[in-house]
Amino acid sequence: MRLNEMEEDVLGKKIATVRRFNRFYTQKISNLDKEIQKSQFSLAEARVIYEIAKRKTATASELGEVLGIDTGYLSRVLQGFEKRGLIEKTDSPKDARQRLLRLTGDGQKEFVNLDQMSQNQIQQVLNDLTTIEQNRLLTAMLTIETILSQKSQDENFSYLLRMPQAGDFGWIVLANSSLHAQENDWNEQYEALVAQTVADYLNNFDSKKDCCWIAEKDGENVGAVFLTKKTETVAQLRLLFVEPKARQLGIGKRLVQECTRFAKKSGFKKIIIWTNSNNLIARHIFEKEGYKLIKSENQNCFGQNIVGENWELKL
Repeated sequence: MRLNEMEEDVLGKKIATVRRFNRFYTQKISNLDKEIQKSQFSLAEARVIYEIAKRKTATASELGEVLGIDTGYLSRVLQGFEKRGLIEKTDSPKDARQRLLRLTGDGQKEFVNLDQMSQNQIQQVLNDLTTIEQNRLLTAMLTIETILSQKSQDENFSYLLRMPQAGDFGWIVLANSSLHAQENDWNEQYEALVAQTVADYLNNFDSKKDCCWIAEKDGENVGAVFLTKKTETVAQLRLLFVEPKARQLGIGKRLVQECTRFAKKSGFKKIIIWTNSNNLIARHIFEKEGYKLIKSENQNCFGQNIVGENWELKL
């Protein structure tokens, strides 16, 4: 098989995988929406109500764009809502040609009922999963959203990276170990590892070969990473993490890029990383930065059976 044919075959398999997931997810969502289908609203109508409630006020064009609903159909839905007293229209102070839509008191009551139905359905799904499975599911969802989302330039850089200050290292131990306990159910052995890593960094710090970055957003610490000397030519990236509330802003990517920049400047020839197969967001960042997976093996670490992975980036 020629190279082009092989590439087409690989791409074809990837496309088939995406389509298979789309079918699975569509069917799953359809099953989840069965309770809403028993209400007086269609799924499309429920989405319109939800979107107006979320935005407080919205124009018809905004709703059509975000929901991808045909203009004619959306117009009929809105007319029906207005006749039933679920929405009201007012003139837009910014554009006299636009009419702002908002839910009435009755419309808000219908939204609360629909929202509670949706909450109950999702809760049933999560109740059938263990805590670890729930966290893996949410991480996978966040990974898909992160990769496919298009964030604005201003939002991407609405944070800063800085050097550590007094108290930051204690925060790293607490935040990093707590995060992995919640998302991976890792035990106190991991907290001990984080504490030891931070202590070693402070006790052996070499400003020419070691560095730590703190990610800060709105005056609050939301992420961190270490780059430390392993040998004269090899650096190690350690303890990369970003708080869930600050993900999707490109912070993890920036932290990894800073490690690469510093390592090159310090004369290292290679950066190595240990992670695990469940750390999907970090693995995606490493791949984008040019890291290669060198080794993977089954391990029992921190109270869990995991697949440990060694990655490296040649500089």
